[in-house]
Amino acid sequence: MKRTERIGIIVKTLTDSPGKLYPLHYFCELFDVAKSSISEDLSLADSSIRSTGTGYIETISGAKGGVRFMSSITAEAVEALQAEFCERLRDSSRILGGGFLYTSDLMFDTALVSKLASIFARKFRDSGADYVATVETKGIPLATMVAHQLDLPLVIIRREAKVSEGSTVSINYFSGSYDRVQKMSISKRAVVPGSKALVIDDFMRGGGSTKGISDILAEFDVSVVGVGIAIVSLEPEKKRLTDYTAVLYLGDVDEENHTIQVFPNEHIF
Repeated sequence: MKRTERIGIIVKTLTDSPGKLYPLHYFCELFDVAKSSISEDLSLADSSIRSTGTGYIETISGAKGGVRFMSSITAEAVEALQAEFCERLRDSSRILGGGFLYTSDLMFDTALVSKLASIFARKFRDSGADYVATVETKGIPLATMVAHQLDLPLVIIRREAKVSEGSTVSINYFSGSYDRVQKMSISKRAVVPGSKALVIDDFMRGGGSTKGISDILAEFDVSVVGVGIAIVSLEPEKKRLTDYTAVLYLGDVDEENHTIQVFPNEHIF
C-alpha cells in the first residue's frame, strides 16, 4: 500500500473516533509496516489535519500510550460560527411570545451542532471529565456531539423517571424559564460515584435546570468540572450558577417591534 493511501486510512480512522486512543501497533499490524514508517505517516497526517484547523493528532508515550485525534476549532472559525448563529437566531419569525424563541431547528441542525460541539470540545478537553451530562430534550444533540468528540459516555437526565431506567434518584428544582418547580431524575446505574461530569445544554435563562443537574449529580458524589451552554439569556442578570461558558447571549426579545438582540461571547477561551 502506498504511503498516501496509508495516511488517508489513518486520518479516516482517527477522525471517525475523536479522543479514542489507538496503540501504535494497531496501525503497524493493519498495514504490516514498521513503527518508524507509521511514525512518519502520523507526522504527515498531523500536518494535514492541522492545516484544516479542525484538530490535531496527539501522541502519548508509554506502555499505555498511543495516538488519537483531538477535535478543535480556530478562533477565526469560532467568530464565523457565532456570526452565522446570531444571524439565524435574529429571525423575527422565531418569536413565540412571552420572551420565548423557536430554536428546535437550530438545535437539531447536525452541521451547526457539530461545529458548536467543537467549541466545547476545545474548551473542556483538559477538564478530566468522565461523562457528558444533559437534561432532556433539546440539549441532547449538542451533548451527544460533545461526548462523541471527547470520547466520553453521555448521561441523559430525565424529566420523569422511566421504568426502563431501573432504580432512580429524583430531585425537585426551580425552573426560571417556566417559573415553577419541576422534577428531574437519573438512573442509579448511569454514573459511578466519585467521577466527574461536563454539563452541556442548549439554553439557560436563570440557571435552574443547570443547577438542578449539578445537584442531582452531587447525590452520587459526581462533581461538575465544566458547563457549556449554546445560548444564555442576559435576563435575569443573577443566575443560579456563575461558572459557565456560553456561545451566544440573548438580550431583549421585542414582540412589538419584532426584534431579537443576540450577542456573541467574545471570551470563550
